[in-house]
Order: sequence, then C-alpha cells, then structure tokens
Amino acid sequence: MFVITADQVASRREADRAGPLIAHLAERHGDQLLLPVDQTAGDEVQLVTTSAEAALAIVLDATRTGRWSVGLGVGDIRTPLPDATRKATGTAFIAAREAVGAAKRADGRFALRAAPIASGITVADVEPLVRLLVLLRERRTDPGWEVVDLMHDGRLQKEAAAILDVSAAAVSARLRAALWRAEAEATPALVRLLRELDAEATHAASG
Repeated sequence: MFVITADQVASRREADRAGPLIAHLAERHGDQLLLPVDQTAGDEVQLVTTSAEAALAIVLDATRTGRWSVGLGVGDIRTPLPDATRKATGTAFIAAREAVGAAKRADGRFALRAAPIASGITVADVEPLVRLLVLLRERRTDPGWEVVDLMHDGRLQKEAAAILDVSAAAVSARLRAALWRAEAEATPALVRLLRELDAEATHAASG
C-alpha cells in the first residue's frame, strides 16, 4: 500500500492551499484511491492507494508547484478500512509521517520511507531516482509545461502547435528543453521499482 502525505510550505505566512490541492488530486486520481482525499492535521493532505502508478503520479502532481513537502510511505494498512483516510492506521501511515518530515529538509521537498524490509529492494534504491525526476520537473519552464501538459493529454505535436499557435519546430524544441522524453521513459521504470518495494514491504509485514 502507498500513503502520500503532503504538508504545505510556509503555511503560517500563506493562505491555506489544502482545498485546491484536494480538489485537483481527487479529480485526477480519485478512482485510484482506497478512500477519499483527506485533510488531516492543519494544512496536511493525505491519500491512500494500492497503485504504484497512481502513487508516483500523485507525488509528481503534488510537488509540481514547490508549495508542498511530499512524503510517500510504503507498507501495510490496518483493515477493515475506516470511512476516512485520517482515521486509518498501519505501517504505511507511519512511513508517510516519517517521509513528510524528511521531505521538508530534502532537495525537491520529497522523501520516501517504507516499513522495515529484510532483503531485496530498499528505499535507498528508489528514493534518489524519484527525487531526480522531481528535480528535473522543477527546472521546466512555463512554456515547457504548456507543451508537456498537452502531450500528457494525448495530443500530437502538430495538434499542440495549432493549439499554442506556434510552429511544429517550436513545439519540438520546447519538448527537448523540458526533457519530456526523459520523464516519459523514466516513469515506467520508477513505477516498477515502487511496485517491487511495496511487494517487499508487504512480504516483510506478513512474514
């Protein structure tokens, strides 16, 4: 299981951004969540999913603006599930709590933690690679994001050029500068690593 906990940066100086983030994540990932997105202590947002693909996508969405410290916890969740995420417990929640604390001091404001694992793939194998992807995306410009978002929506490059009223060559140049292909190629590999980490944590918990 995967638990994502996001804590707003500089929350004492800025308006509460939890509501907009909850609405955004619920719209994009709601069908992949075990329980609805929840606001927990103060300005924290928490989600639970069984999907490694959804977990990575949520991390990338939540870290995009730089306004959230994001912790990803991997482990088990106590059943039966309650009616709200904030009421749930388990090693994945403990790991997510440790991760979000570490994320506040980490490059990219992301950290990964997992339930104790006896052997196999570890947090140290996965966390730096996810962080590299987060940092890559941090360097992306607004024009780069315009094109990348259209690609993620399934548009062709010529369609993106027409929508943005730029040349096809300009779209291609923006995608290269945005390192879009590197992200697209890295994402499936990171999903596989997270899936393996989850399997190891589940095996350790059951054994």
